[in-house]
Formats: sequence, C-alpha cells, structure tokens
Amino acid sequence: MKNIIGVRFRKPGKVYFFDPEDLEIKKQDKVIVETTMGQEIGEVVIAKKTIMEENLATPLKKVLRVATPKDIKHDEENRQKEKEAFKICEEKIKKYKLDMNLTEVEYKFDNSKILFYFTADGRIDFRELVKELAAIFKTRIELRQIGVRDEVKRIGGNGVCGRELCCCSFLGNFETVSIKMAKEQNVSLNPSKISGNCGRLMCCLKYEQEVYEDKLQRLPKIGAIVKTEDGQGTVESIETLKEIIRVKFKDGEDTFYKKYPASEVKIIKNIGKEEINPEEKEHEKELQELEKLEKLDKANEEDI
Repeated sequence: MKNIIGVRFRKPGKVYFFDPEDLEIKKQDKVIVETTMGQEIGEVVIAKKTIMEENLATPLKKVLRVATPKDIKHDEENRQKEKEAFKICEEKIKKYKLDMNLTEVEYKFDNSKILFYFTADGRIDFRELVKELAAIFKTRIELRQIGVRDEVKRIGGNGVCGRELCCCSFLGNFETVSIKMAKEQNVSLNPSKISGNCGRLMCCLKYEQEVYEDKLQRLPKIGAIVKTEDGQGTVESIETLKEIIRVKFKDGEDTFYKKYPASEVKIIKNIGKEEINPEEKEHEKELQELEKLEKLDKANEEDI
C-alpha cells in the first residue's frame, strides 16, 4: 500500500500523484514538489489516501515541503512576470511577422524555464524569436504549439449545457471524437449543435459511446426483418438506451406500428437500410470540413 496526494499545478490541468511521506498535508494546501522539469508549486486537490502500489503506473516523486509564505509570494511574482512576458512576446511576434497566436506564458517555479504557448495553422519557424526572447529574459525559452481545444481549455467558458466546460473542470486528456459517434447516438447532425466553444466536435459525445456501441451490437438494425408476438415486421426505429424497437407492420394496404422491448423481438434478417438523414444531407459540406479538422488536429498533436 502507498500513501498519495493529488496535486494540480494550474487550473484547468491534470492532477498528478505524489508521495507525501510523513508530511501533514490537507486539501487546498500549496506544496512544493519534485518533477521531471524541476521544482514546482501546486495545489492539493486530492487529500492523502492509500492505494495499492501496483495501481501506480510510474514510481511516485516526493513532496518536498508544504509551501511557505515566501514560496507563495515567489509564485505570485512569477504570475506578474508572466503578464509582462506575454506583452513582450506579442510585440516580438509582430516584429517577425509570424502567423501565430500567443495564448499563455508560464514561468517555472524555480525560474529555470519560461514556456510560451501558441496556436497556429501550420509549422512556424520561430528560431529568431526564441533567440531574442532568451536574450531578454536570460533563461531557457520553450515555445509550445497547442491545438484549438487546448486554447479554449486555457481561456475557459461555459458549454451549451450551461455548466463550466468539461475541459476546464475535470477533463484531463482529449480523446478522439467523430461524426460517427453523433450518428450512432442519434443526435442532431447540425454542426452548430454538435460543436463546442472550440469549433470542434463536443468532447461529451465520447462519454456514452461505449454504451451505445455495446447496445447497437445486440440490437437489430433499422430496416431489419424481425419476428414479434404480432407477426413479422420491419424495424422502423430504435430507442438505443431503452432498448425499445419500433416495428412497422403491413396488413394488406394498411400500415401500423408497435413498440417492443428488444428482448421480445427475434431477428430474422439483420440487413439494415441506409437511412438518408435530412440534416446530414443539408450540412454535408460543413460536416466533412469538421471531420477534416478533427483528423488534422490529431495529426498535429502526434507531430507536436
């Protein structure tokens, strides 16, 4: 068994586990920890708890100390320096006419490095910019290109649900999202309704996808021939989460519909028909562009 605490360095941001050893540490305390990039200050967001050692992916780094008033003051000074560095970097970007958008500046706690985060449509040759920034700040400089999702994560905001954006509150990593997910979940295929503040597909499409995939494997397809207690019919629509099947029957010239639990329907021929979704047809070009951007973002992330 191993004692751990969860530390977040910036909000929003990932939570990392550290070994508190024998230190008395409470939730919301500021702590100084050892990281691969040197010493960092962070806030305790998960109080001390015990977990099985085999559940840890990598060995834990240690908490060096609970932050002192001097540490906290130093961190506050760094936050002020970041604002000044942001203005200076923006001026230099204009000077070199670089097609990039600066989003954030981060001073490492021990002042060993300054990170400049930016977005851009493609590759940027910023070698001259780095040289000039290093000459001004007399420390190591790192320019880091981020995606549009990361940019919105840093800016913050609320989603269409009215709550704080998932990426700003609890989401640690961005997972791949696709138009196929929206189709399988039977949600609107209007790009304005399935896109987030970042202009990309909403991350929440991923949350229930595994459940939908599991259920759709067991349910008949739309257009499938099924046998029910009322005879043979064709699947007209499916309520996936409820596992309710709406079946169409033909009795001579008359047509009628009835709903059944999936467990009471026997599949005779599971060859579905390709439904033409009016919304998909109407927004075909926009959806294709959205899908292209998703693939491009993914390629850029792997490249970066």
